Amino acid sequence: MGKKVAVILSGCGVYDGSEIHECSAVLVHLSRACAQAELYAPNIEQKHVVDHVKGQPTEDKRNVLVESARIARGNIKDLADLNVNKLDALIIPGGFGVAKNLSTWAVDGKDCTVTKTVENTIKAFHTAKKPIGLCCIAPVLAAKTIPGCELTVGHDTECEKWPYAKTADAMKELGCKHVNKHVDEIHVDSKNKLVTTSAFMCNAPIHEIFDGIGNMVKEVLKLA
Repeated sequence: MGKKVAVILSGCGVYDGSEIHECSAVLVHLSRACAQAELYAPNIEQKHVVDHVKGQPTEDKRNVLVESARIARGNIKDLADLNVNKLDALIIPGGFGVAKNLSTWAVDGKDCTVTKTVENTIKAFHTAKKPIGLCCIAPVLAAKTIPGCELTVGHDTECEKWPYAKTADAMKELGCKHVNKHVDEIHVDSKNKLVTTSAFMCNAPIHEIFDGIGNMVKEVLKLA
């Protein structure tokens, strides 16, 4: 019997929801490992809706669960209904929805709050000693909910390749240990069963991002 893995989405689209390529990579690698993905999202309104052609917010209103269902091909559940006892692991892909809908990181940085159902879910998996995989910006959720954890969002020196490197500094200010890793690498916090990789925090070819996510999924399943 394959492992059952909860995957939390934050909408549909990099600028206001889940990063679609990261979600696809997670699902492909889980499928290849004969693991069963169960998709969830919080049933809340998005912070805003972004026109992905113009890169600008619109006046539209959308729901995170409804939008996430686009990626899930309709097979998705309200995060409030997740039962950690029936699952083996948790994975959260990135995208600005993590920083806007699953938390307030986009506005408040290290002083952010994590959406309550998301916070409760992460803490439940951590308490149950079940592995958690996070990619791209999603490690900020662990930085806020698992004190003193170790993680990576790639590199901590900003440059053209690593445009979001200052995120690492904010994590350090929260008391976490940030470990520099290349895009196809992962960091494993064995104590907390936490596996992180940078994904689109790096300006890298998409196949390298796919491989990094694959390494994350592989390690999460090994720990499950």
